Formats: sequence, C-alpha cells, structure tokens
Amino acid sequence: MQKTVLSGNEAFARAAYEAGVAVASAYPGTPSTEILENITQYDRIDASWAPNEKVSLEVGIGASMGGARAIVTMKHVGLNVAADPLFTFSYTGVRGGLVLVVADDPEMHSSQDEQDSRQYARFAKVPMFEPADSQEALDFTRLAFEVSEKFDTPILVRSTTRISHSKSVVELGEPLAELPATGLANDPNKFVMLPTNARIRHPFVEKRLEDMAEWACSQEFNRIEAGAGKIGIITSGVAYQYAREVFPEADILKLGLVYPLPKQLIRDFAARYDTLYVIEELDPFIEEQVRAMGIVVTGKDKVPICGELTPGRLRQAFSIDYQPQQPIEETLPPRPPNMCPGCPHRNVFHALNRLKAYVTGDIGCYTLGFMPPLSAMDTCICMGASIGNATGLSKVLDEEERKKVVAVIGDSTFLHTGINGLMDMVYNKSTATVLILDNSTTGMTGRQDHPGTGYALDGETAPQVDLEAICRALGVKHVVTIDPFQVDHTRAVIKDAMERPEVSVVITRRPCVLIKHDVVKTAAPLYVDRDKCVACKACLSIGCPAIEWEPGQDGEKGNCRIDRLLCNGCRVCMQLCKFDAFGVCDE
Repeated sequence: MQKTVLSGNEAFARAAYEAGVAVASAYPGTPSTEILENITQYDRIDASWAPNEKVSLEVGIGASMGGARAIVTMKHVGLNVAADPLFTFSYTGVRGGLVLVVADDPEMHSSQDEQDSRQYARFAKVPMFEPADSQEALDFTRLAFEVSEKFDTPILVRSTTRISHSKSVVELGEPLAELPATGLANDPNKFVMLPTNARIRHPFVEKRLEDMAEWACSQEFNRIEAGAGKIGIITSGVAYQYAREVFPEADILKLGLVYPLPKQLIRDFAARYDTLYVIEELDPFIEEQVRAMGIVVTGKDKVPICGELTPGRLRQAFSIDYQPQQPIEETLPPRPPNMCPGCPHRNVFHALNRLKAYVTGDIGCYTLGFMPPLSAMDTCICMGASIGNATGLSKVLDEEERKKVVAVIGDSTFLHTGINGLMDMVYNKSTATVLILDNSTTGMTGRQDHPGTGYALDGETAPQVDLEAICRALGVKHVVTIDPFQVDHTRAVIKDAMERPEVSVVITRRPCVLIKHDVVKTAAPLYVDRDKCVACKACLSIGCPAIEWEPGQDGEKGNCRIDRLLCNGCRVCMQLCKFDAFGVCDE
C-alpha cells in the first residue's frame, strides 16, 4: 500500500473517495474548509459549496435518501446551524451512509466560541468517532460509512484544529470499485417525520445506541495500551497524543468511538486501578458519563476545561516535570490581525468611525473593523446576527439613537443567514441601516466562492445571485450600491442612509484584493512626498499595513512613508490627505 503524508483534512477527503462517496457538501469554516477543497480532486464525487450548513446537511440527507453515500463538513459553530435537520435525521436513519465531519476549535484560533461538538452527539443521539491523527481520520471516516449503514444512523466524526491542520504518515487504501446503487425507494414511514411515525422511530434510536455501545466494546478502534499497570487513563482524540507523551508508563484506554461509550469495556478497565484519570479537551464529556457509571475518576478537577490542551499544560496540571516558560526579555512589537492593504472594507469602517455609528457586526474579514485604529464595531455574535441585532436595538432606542445603528454584513454571510434577518427588519417596520460589504468572495476562510460570486466550487461559472434584487424583493425601497474606495462619497451615502426613517441598504462593492478570479486590477503603488507631509497622521487613521510612520531624527518632524511592496494603489489614503503629500510611483 502507498504511504504518504497528509493533513487531517486531506485524510478526511481521501476517506470520502475510498468509501465511495457520491455527494459532498459544505459551507466553508476554519478549520474544516480544506476537506471539501481536497475532495474536488476526486472527479467521481459531486462536491459543492452550500449557502449555509443547514442546506449542506439537507443536500447530504437527500443524497442518502437516494441510496448514495454522502459526506457533509463544517466547523463546530456550523453544527448549530445544521442542528435542526440533524436531530430529525437521527430519527429517520439513512439509506446510503451519511457522515458529518465537524471540526472543533479549542483555543478559538478563528472562532467566537469553543463549544464541544461531542455534546451534540449525545443531544442528537448520533454516534461519534474521534480520530487522534491523520491515519485515524482516514480509517475512522471510511469505517463510519459502513457503520452508518449497518446501524441505520448518520455518523458524526469529530476533528479539532490540531487534527485538521497537522500532518502525519498515512497508508492509503483502495477505493471501492463500484459506487453503491442509487434510485428512488418509497418509504414514507421512515422518512416522513409526522408525530405518528416519529413516535415509532424514537425507541429504535434508543435501541440503536444500546446495540452500538455493546458492539463497540469488541472493536479495535477502542483499545487498551498496556503500560506499567500503576495508573489508568481514559482518553480520545488529540488528547490521547498528549497523554501518551506525558504519561509514557500509564495504561491507556483509547476511545475511537466517544459516543455511545463502550460501558462494559470501561468498567473492566477501571476495575484494575486505584487511580484513574480521564484526559480530554474542553468539556468533561467522557468524565461525566464515567462518573455516572459509579466509577471514581479524576478529570477536570485537574485538567483545564478552557483552551487547547497541550503536553505543557498537562504537565502543569499534574505537576510532572513542568518547566515554566522563561519570559522573553526582548520586547517584540505587537502584531494584531489587520485587513490587507487595499482591502475594500477599510474605508467603510473609517467612515463609520467618523459618523459615530453604533455598528452591529458579523462574522468575516470585516470583523477586524473592531480593531484600532478603525474601532468601528460594537457587537459580533454569530453568522447573520448583525441584522437581527440591529432590529432589536431599533425597537428599544429613541429616534436619535436609532439613527446611529448600522448593521454590517458580508456578501457570503448575507446569503448564509442574513436574508431572513433583513426580511424580518422590513416586515416589522424597523428603521435601521444595513451595509452589505460585497467583496465577491468568502474571504476569512480562504476566498471560497458562493452563490453571489458567479462561480462554483470547481471554478466553473454559475448563476449569480443579484443582491440588489434580493433586497428590493424583500421590500427595501432604498438600495444603493457604491465603490468603497471613494472616500467622500462612501461617507455621504452612509450618512444619508442613517438619516432615513426606513430600512436602508447600502451595498459596498469592490472585489477582495486576494480573490482567486482574475477580476482585480491593482494600480501603481503610492509614495509620500516628505516635503509636503506635515505629520498630521490622517493617513494612519485607516490602519493600512502599507503605511509606516518614521519618527524624526535630531528634532526634525517625522513623516509617513509607504512600503511599495505592500501598496496596491487603492488610493484611499491619498483621499484622506489634505496636503497633497501622496504621489503615484512610476510603473
């Protein structure tokens, strides 16, 4: 068999190919995004971006109903969006195997919370595998399709940032020679979840979990690794790697299936030890269930419940050869996240700051509008929340304060869950301003396409959603589209919208400077004329990484300068300068 080095996300994609998956659907979300992007290399899989995670799961469910195997991928907060169909699909069961890979983000590297998706497995009564490396990401996911069909259930596979993005050696398998047969099969008692049918299916779900818990006790993905026999550790996923490193002499029960738990296997293992630990990341998911079995165990009273687990943190928790990090004596300059040079969002937030708007924000690159010096975002909850938040604020504020409320949302996020919020705002006669920042991509997750870009996942052209038409169809009378690089015009249009006693939508349209498609035409970079620069620092107020401040020497005044390698000639800074200090470099 061929061996290669794969990331966890690449391994998940390979597993879909080897398992004979016919349909793959997702909405991009770090750290899961690359799974679907890697699936595109396998021509026999129909892979596509969905407008949101709920839709992607419903696409997968439809494929399963047709007898095909399907994979659906998302990040942890995306599972919140997909929860509605997941809970019901747990009752119906599958026809073709369906696997949902969900990637958690301990330490919140790129997320607004660090919820533990294992809780969804228990809540939805859906079995969950948890791989500990790329090999297991491939093996467990491929196996999950077989288990899905064997036990008539969707399967959750939990990844984390560390599993998704780290690489390890993987032994590849052979793909199925033939895809499962597809076709319609009428079974309304199974798939039509009226109360009468759902009541019949619920006992089946409970029996399924009992059967799986018993079956899992004898499966090799749940295994005991013998050590010195003095202490026992129950663990899973990436936490297993850390436990193995910190406790090399311990006996370890490594769980590959974290729900339902193999209770008899756990009881037999626990009976051998006076000291038993549960080491897991985030919630005490395994620990609580083990305690409920009447087993004394040490877990979250030592292991941190917040943040990403590491060998260092584990050593510190158990006071094992812990060496605290020595403080770095050298003072390093801070490097906060920032919008790219030439980002079309920068001037929008500069305008909102100057207008003293109260900005309800959303999820995307533009969330960086919160950072100084722009400092123009006051709330950020979840995908699509900005518009609903603005509606709620408009209901409780007086007329003058109400005018200050501006909802900001990206084009991809608007299509994800913003449309319903705008519909509600219009329907319930709220008076707030909505800015749709259209940069023609899903920027924060790596510039993926969506229904508003005119391109599909495979790069082929696709029907393009008309944002202006959608807004007008929802009942918005005042819809204006502007170029956000026009500084004065942008501020004037937003100011006018804020003064209107009605719902106003301003669409700022300019492609992301890093967009994949050949639609961005950069201009010549700028320079600063030192003789004309009066050191007013107005240009620094937009926080562009291409603009630097040079302090004066020997009592001389300082001045701004532009890094030509970073500047792409957007000319926003030029429009802010009242002293004509900016010039255009020769091509």
